[in-house]
Amino acid sequence: MREILDFFLHAEAHLVTFIQNYGPWIYALLFLIIFAETGLVVTPFLPGDSLLFAVGAIAAQGLMRVDIVIPLLLVAAILGDAVNYSIGKWCGPKVFSKDHHSRFLNRDHLMKAHEFYEKYGGRAIILARFVPIVRTFAPFVAGVGTMTYSAFFLYNVVGAIVWVVGFVGAGYFFGTIPVIQKNMKLVILGIIIVSVLPIVWEFYKAWRDKRAAANPTA
Repeated sequence: MREILDFFLHAEAHLVTFIQNYGPWIYALLFLIIFAETGLVVTPFLPGDSLLFAVGAIAAQGLMRVDIVIPLLLVAAILGDAVNYSIGKWCGPKVFSKDHHSRFLNRDHLMKAHEFYEKYGGRAIILARFVPIVRTFAPFVAGVGTMTYSAFFLYNVVGAIVWVVGFVGAGYFFGTIPVIQKNMKLVILGIIIVSVLPIVWEFYKAWRDKRAAANPTA
């Protein structure tokens, strides 16, 4: 866990080191990370928002080509969600059964994504791109549900464009500002906190509603 947190907070430094050691293989690494986070329900812990911002900042320094990295990560994000949808379609509703237990799926995360999907409908596929953990499980839930692939594909593409272009673009245009460069760790931490806030809020509301139901006269 400590290594994962370190990578989150020092994503730019780790990526620069990788570029220095392996050169163009950085593109393959980034593709795999974004694809795994969006396409595999067992890897919701991978960095997303902070990584994309760091990639933009590095591209602005000339260490990566932004005209390559944006299309590449768009493909990774779209393909990842599509694979996740297909896995959900294949697994079917049995994963929501109370009697179903899996060492690979976190049921609490899955149910939270299901609630998110029920609340926002198709828009959840776009909105989930900006919510860690939920963005990994939302396509899976859509596959389990009744959303047709044609409708899912549209939300998938739009969400990927807004997410990837938004964060990489922000890193590209703001990452070279001296005050941001000097405080990149704090900027990354801020991105993580802002990204996690929706989850914290949803957990708080669930706790509040549960408490109110348990004490109706309070």
